[in-house]
Amino acid sequence: MPVNIVRTAEGWWRLHGETAARIDTTADTTRDLLADRAAVESAHGEDAVAADLDVLSPITAPCRVVAQLLNYRSHALDIGADPATLHPTFFRKSSASISGPNDPIRQPAEVALLDHEIELGIVIGAEVPIGTTVTEHTLSRYAAGVVVADDVSAREIQLTRVQVYESKSYPTFTPLGPRLVLFDAADWARLPELHMTLSVNGDVRQDQTIGDDLITPPAEALTRLSRFQSLAAGDVLLTGTPVGTAISAPPKIVQKVGELLPPALKWKIFFARQARNPHYLSVDDVVTATIRTADGTIDLGTQRTVVR
Repeated sequence: MPVNIVRTAEGWWRLHGETAARIDTTADTTRDLLADRAAVESAHGEDAVAADLDVLSPITAPCRVVAQLLNYRSHALDIGADPATLHPTFFRKSSASISGPNDPIRQPAEVALLDHEIELGIVIGAEVPIGTTVTEHTLSRYAAGVVVADDVSAREIQLTRVQVYESKSYPTFTPLGPRLVLFDAADWARLPELHMTLSVNGDVRQDQTIGDDLITPPAEALTRLSRFQSLAAGDVLLTGTPVGTAISAPPKIVQKVGELLPPALKWKIFFARQARNPHYLSVDDVVTATIRTADGTIDLGTQRTVVR
């Protein structure tokens, strides 16, 4: 059964419905908490009302934050890519971009095209050395649980400077939480049932069940990643986003015309078109993100952030 954990300035808590039990641990980091599973399992009682807790990100920095590019068929098609031709592609985000599930998203002055990407974060629970093969049967040895993530992106920096790392690593560009949901082996089998929903000011933008939309599942992704990158407990793998982000591919005819234009003019036209797109985030927008199963037995909680 899933175990729901939250973190506050006072420490770690295990949720039991509407109440929370304080976890008796000296752990300061996510990595240390995952090593103290006995304390997590023994946390019972009603020490606080869950709704009253001022929660922080359940993932502590520094850690590795690795993300997958174009890992949902619906998103790949939306930007004009063929899912059948895609291979697992990874990029890194600075862990300094991690923020809490209710912290504001800070829009840098130089960023106009601020985009959202709801993602399922896989929280690593044990060392994944170089050369590790992870299967669906062994996934629970290496992955501890899951968390809601928003991979906030500065699109003009990502596209014109080809700076994925910079465009996704500004402070507050990786809200995580509210809950770290620890899985057992049986829970991982229900991953396809998780439904991801992100809304802006109450307007639903992303609304997708993982199901068959996910291209490369976590076990295969970790195997590919471990060819060149080791991971440790407390690290996070962001598994991609479904359709519904602000950015999308222009119509085919527009793409064909763009191929004939000088690069500077092509980008000028593209960004002028994007500037008229009302789906990019603006100051005071409220972004709400949830991931859960239909029956509610797995619920990663609700993330609510405001653009400032």
